[in-house]
Amino acid sequence: MLFAALGLAAALVGGELAPAAGQERPPSSTLSGVYRRPLGNDPGTLDPPRISDTYGRSVAEQIFDGLVQFDQTLTVSPALARFWKASRDGLVWTFNLRQGVRFHHGRELTSDDVVYSITRLLDPKLRSGAAERFGMIRGAQAFREGKASQVVGLRAVDRYTVEVSLTEAFTPFVSVLAVGHAKIVPRELAEAPGEAFGIQPVGTGPYKFSRWERGKEIALVANPDYYGGAPQLARVLYRIFPGESSDQICREFEQGNLEESPVPPVCRSKVGDPRYLHVQRPTFSVRFYGFNTRFKPLSDVRVRMAITHAVDRERILQEIFAGRFQAARSILPPGMPGHNPSIKTPRHDLARARELLRAAGYPDGKGMPTLPIWSSVRSPRIESELDAIRTQLRAIGIQAETNFETDWPTFSRRLVEGRLPMFLYAWHAELPDPDSFLFELFHSKSPRNLTGYANPVVDSLLVQARREKDVLRRKEIYQRVEPLILAEAPVIPVWHYAYERLFQSYVRNVEVSGLGEAYMPLRKIWLEDRR
Repeated sequence: MLFAALGLAAALVGGELAPAAGQERPPSSTLSGVYRRPLGNDPGTLDPPRISDTYGRSVAEQIFDGLVQFDQTLTVSPALARFWKASRDGLVWTFNLRQGVRFHHGRELTSDDVVYSITRLLDPKLRSGAAERFGMIRGAQAFREGKASQVVGLRAVDRYTVEVSLTEAFTPFVSVLAVGHAKIVPRELAEAPGEAFGIQPVGTGPYKFSRWERGKEIALVANPDYYGGAPQLARVLYRIFPGESSDQICREFEQGNLEESPVPPVCRSKVGDPRYLHVQRPTFSVRFYGFNTRFKPLSDVRVRMAITHAVDRERILQEIFAGRFQAARSILPPGMPGHNPSIKTPRHDLARARELLRAAGYPDGKGMPTLPIWSSVRSPRIESELDAIRTQLRAIGIQAETNFETDWPTFSRRLVEGRLPMFLYAWHAELPDPDSFLFELFHSKSPRNLTGYANPVVDSLLVQARREKDVLRRKEIYQRVEPLILAEAPVIPVWHYAYERLFQSYVRNVEVSGLGEAYMPLRKIWLEDRR
């Protein structure tokens, strides 16, 4: 069960924000159409359990289905499972599948595919970033340690029934099945050697994979046999803009070459223009600078906190990004259960920064090695931001250098391998739950803990929160954990993203939840006849 009252989605219908349910295509509109969508980088892969970036998730969400999904209000709703039930103690879950659902290559989906897909996600050879989320399934640990050939807690009862047994009642278990990693795949294709399945994926979703030209585009075509009804669009074309060049994307949009665009400062004048539709809503996200605590001197909390005090985030946000984003005062974004508006990250204070550096043995920065700062995006604004940070760090005696790796798979791999001392990163929650931020990023055993941060007290509280069924007690635990993390500064939260896009005036029926663009149901979009 998720925390209640997570907020409504924004739905765009004819330029107005309104509930999207029941918005039928007008009889006069076209039954086909190509939706051209920008993608800020090439995905690392389109194989669901291997995906570690929003680029791959945005595409894979259209190709694959899970047992359950989040609807526009972030309520867990049926997908491949028609319905499900739990035992009284919460340890055994039974899922009844839809009958007649077919993979894109024609074979019917069965309970064996579900058992295989979740088992595969847990396979240590796959190194899925989501494997830890499923560690409560009975036998998962033994399987991951190579002590068992199968996960005993996963069982195909019959052709259309799956039973999942847990070692402990895990509060958000069903919602975890809605995350993008837990999609159901066909065994005979997913077992292809190497990365083959990740570049030619096959699922049951509303769109079928067509082609991928790296650095250029990814093309999907409608699945007319989709169990939820054929999509409204004939094709979806992801146009790739390596390095997330928002200005270039907006120019292409203005020329009519895209159906949607982000809203960088150069496009701000388009907001309110009757030729375009504007949608904006908060998302569950945080952009931050991360410190690799395995590296000296960043292993010293005093050094990390000195850098945190030296960076003037508010000035960067206002002067370089024109106040487009909501400044982050904490890790958990506003609207997320457990968010505490009274928590504040350390303020800009050069005197305190110098004092901490001196206490760490680096008076006025003497003896401090040059600090490399890495970014996967290289744009004029990012370069200005990093220049500002270098200047601010120089004020306390720290010399920094900026480095760019705009090939996202390479950048991501270096992060996971722990090779980047300080890095710019954006985290978009896959679950509308604090666990998706605090456990994923800061539990010492989480594969998504990119900073190497480890605190036994924090670990214990995060595990306790996962087990706690009482909503108010869970909230209290997270509000105890977050200040402990911020006090040790493994990250500098910078801002929370808002979903903000411009759409061409003929685009209809867009739904956006707090999970952002990666989870938009493109099958519901239709294009008004422009004749």
